[in-house]
Amino acid sequence: MKLRSGYEKHKARVEMLPLIDIVFLLLVFFIYAMLSMVVHRGLPVNLPGAATAEPDQRDYVGITITADEAVYFNRELVEPDELPRRIRAVREEHPEMPVFISGDVRASFGLSVQVLDLLRQAGVSEVSFEAREVSEP
Repeated sequence: MKLRSGYEKHKARVEMLPLIDIVFLLLVFFIYAMLSMVVHRGLPVNLPGAATAEPDQRDYVGITITADEAVYFNRELVEPDELPRRIRAVREEHPEMPVFISGDVRASFGLSVQVLDLLRQAGVSEVSFEAREVSEP
């Protein structure tokens, strides 16, 4: 004798609510991962501190001056005289892209002024210097 439970007539179905929950969690995870990614174009240097420093997450052109007086353009070692040509090439494609100079605290002030002057010769009128955030004394 075969007993029937009454469920033989029902077809198996896929429940949508658990699937929607899983997709939503994956979406939240990937959005969070993308927002936490930051484009770093500079090299690790010992930045000077500033109490008014504010973080900026925009895409930018990074110029780094190291303690041993080397100049880098977006992580690529360049001669300072080559900076105007490189800046003009980037500015042709992206005219509003900001330029950040990050210099080691031990780098000479003279080289920083020379780099700033070369950027002005290339037509860059707004330059930001990177600094680390410090608490006010």
